[in-house]
Amino acid sequence: MIQLIPAIDIIGGECVRLTKGDYDQKTVYGSSPVDMAARFDALGFKRLHIVDLDGAKSKHIVNADTLRQITEKTSLVVDFGGGIKTEDDIQTAFSNGASMVTIGSVAVTHREMFTSWLDEFGAERIILGADVRNGKISINGWKEDSAEDILPFLDYYINKGVTNVLCTDISKDGTLAGPAFSLYEQIMKAFPSINLIASGGVSKLEDLKELDRIGVPSVVFGKAVYEGKININMLIQDMGQQQ
Repeated sequence: MIQLIPAIDIIGGECVRLTKGDYDQKTVYGSSPVDMAARFDALGFKRLHIVDLDGAKSKHIVNADTLRQITEKTSLVVDFGGGIKTEDDIQTAFSNGASMVTIGSVAVTHREMFTSWLDEFGAERIILGADVRNGKISINGWKEDSAEDILPFLDYYINKGVTNVLCTDISKDGTLAGPAFSLYEQIMKAFPSINLIASGGVSKLEDLKELDRIGVPSVVFGKAVYEGKININMLIQDMGQQQ
């Protein structure tokens, strides 16, 4: 059964969602990320994906205190991303309660550094962020597109020991237009043993069931819940509790 991971994106201390990664297309869904996390915890979710969008833009962690409050006040296993550029950033995330960190840009711009972090912290605590636009990996808060094609990029790091991959199709993110099913199916066929976390475009319960059908192990979702497109109680009833 696919693992369901709610997401909280943070800008200026508020819960927000962007459309296609555009900071000018921001919708605020709550003034307290901590309260939102507590709601997910009370509903029975086990995992939470936090994105420090301020950090992604600033290229260093900004919302460490919010991370600490969430991990202190809930039982959620948190993976944290956004603005992680140095080993100090990783240590900051872990010292404030994150169980895992999601790192994308550094994996493109500093391959040896990223690989060294896999060895130092363990592959189970590092999630490779593979944010895709038009088949290319995007970096620095989705403001820049690299020359890296998705499948060779994943192949390189899987051979280096990566086991966890968070893949977002930027063209789908925040659009409620449905996930990039063909992309995820292609990835799972090429790398069937990885823990792929799909992200972007989830709009209804059927989207989650289709991701489950094609063998995607985990999915991150946010806007569909915040806007009432998916009823949480029905979701839990139909798809079961978290692993």
